[in-house]
Amino acid sequence: MHHFNYHNGQLHGESVPIADIADQVGTPFYLYSAATLTQHFKAFDTPFSPIPHLSCFAVKSCSNLAILRLFAHLGGGADIVSGGELFRALTAGIAPEKIVYSGVGKTRAEMAYGLRERILQFNVESEQELEVLNEVAAEVGVIAPVSFRVNPDVDPKTHAYISTGLAKNKFGIPITEALPIYRQAAGMANIHVQGVSCHIGSQLTEISPFLESLGKLKKFITLLQEAGISITHLDLGGGLGIRYDQESPPHPDEYARAIMEEISELNCTLILEPGRVIVGNAGILVTRVLYTKQGPTKKFVIVDAGMNDLTRPSLYGAYHAIKAVDEHLQSTEIVDVVGPICETGDFLARDQEVPVVKSGDLLAVMSAGAYGFTMSSNYNSRPRVAEIMVEGEKFHSIRHRETYEDLIRGEDIPDFLQESSS
Repeated sequence: MHHFNYHNGQLHGESVPIADIADQVGTPFYLYSAATLTQHFKAFDTPFSPIPHLSCFAVKSCSNLAILRLFAHLGGGADIVSGGELFRALTAGIAPEKIVYSGVGKTRAEMAYGLRERILQFNVESEQELEVLNEVAAEVGVIAPVSFRVNPDVDPKTHAYISTGLAKNKFGIPITEALPIYRQAAGMANIHVQGVSCHIGSQLTEISPFLESLGKLKKFITLLQEAGISITHLDLGGGLGIRYDQESPPHPDEYARAIMEEISELNCTLILEPGRVIVGNAGILVTRVLYTKQGPTKKFVIVDAGMNDLTRPSLYGAYHAIKAVDEHLQSTEIVDVVGPICETGDFLARDQEVPVVKSGDLLAVMSAGAYGFTMSSNYNSRPRVAEIMVEGEKFHSIRHRETYEDLIRGEDIPDFLQESSS
């Protein structure tokens, strides 16, 4: 369910015609629906209300301050993977005690930042990281709350690049090797062991991998209890998928029922890290057609958004539905939708059925709210696009389009290059 629909022949974001936004802010731009974001967060979070839990939004999926603030107002926390994401979450008003810090490569400075802010917990991913965190906590003069991310070696049945729970992946500690590390941590002066964490991947469309990993976690928690290590927090990560094309992911209600049934005997606060499932279908990328070009074997629709704006099709071979903003453009054809980037890999769609368009027409790349803007770049020295949020009959600029001056901010020409050559 989302709030991007046609009214009077024009695609709207909630009650705002998208063409009107394009006329005022230019293209390309990301557009998010506040109503959809709110609806999706509640749809995910509310089914878990019978048990102690915390929904920590995965900031990496969509990190705009306005979106984080919206989730903070709804009672959400944050799952972060960098000091920069911690800064964003705190700036947006998310309470430190609702922030969990994941990621395999935390620096000493990032650890100290999280410790000083008294975040809920660090999801530690290696023995070496544990040792460094203990040292940094001693330097800061605090006790570090720790959960270990264990790797259950479960196939999430998703794209290889976003699979994180297999033995061959870089993430976590093998669950068969984690008990000695928990014992080691329990004896450290500046470590408080409080949880077990697990995240097996992203864009999962079946419940069975979640339940398989949860079964292994339950057995492991029993081993910890037998070793005298009390677990108060169980972090199951995120990963619940959305529909981009023909996928049929489980509804959050179904997901919640299955999870709660499995953990009913565990006396733990459940931590969840939803990302894509909340924001994926709550955002679109709006782009304008520059040219059409008939090649020897296929037709190209050249638009003003490129792989630097939305990299998922190029990086993952991901599918995004593409709609005409003008509903009257009903004829379709098989084309490649490509951007201005100097790369053959610069495409938003390949051999995809899209509306027949001409120069100046607007297209909406659907389901672009997750891993869209957050993965964008300045490749080819292209300013990053604007981000807009619709709220009923109004729209708000939540990130201004970058300028050429923004591209070189922070760069300096050293003295020995200042003089012009003769």
